[in-house]
Amino acid sequence: MRWEELDQQPCSLSRTLAVVGDRWTLLVLRDCFLGVRRFDEFEKRLGVTRHVLADRLKKLVEYGVLVKVPYQQRPLREEYRLTERGLELHPAIMALVSWGDRHMADERGAPIRHVHKGCGQAMRPVMVCSECAEPVSARDILVQVGEGWEGQVGELLPAAR
Repeated sequence: MRWEELDQQPCSLSRTLAVVGDRWTLLVLRDCFLGVRRFDEFEKRLGVTRHVLADRLKKLVEYGVLVKVPYQQRPLREEYRLTERGLELHPAIMALVSWGDRHMADERGAPIRHVHKGCGQAMRPVMVCSECAEPVSARDILVQVGEGWEGQVGELLPAAR
């Protein structure tokens, strides 16, 4: 499978990686969730080349993750804001941050605390079942072929062990 063909695969993860599956895009998204909106701010914070940054921002706009909003008319200047689609990536970003806090932090600990506005407590993301609200992990989930696989060639899931 070629990188350029990921968005054509009958796999939600492949299609998602086609949009957000490189380090610069993930770091742009991180900064969006931290409140960064303007091109020069992204460039300064990330240390990425203008060409790469422009490419990643363009892709995020094309896929509806970000929207360009004017903040100045003369000359026209625009900033990037998360759309509803973009905001829905927050749990994925938080899961990656949480994993990094547990497995990649140095002896000083996590560099950022996430505090729940509702209760004022530092929190970590927990995945729960949408139906019963019970916490779930990989071992608690049964994976089955869905309707989106109908008519596809080959096996989607490996044989049961």
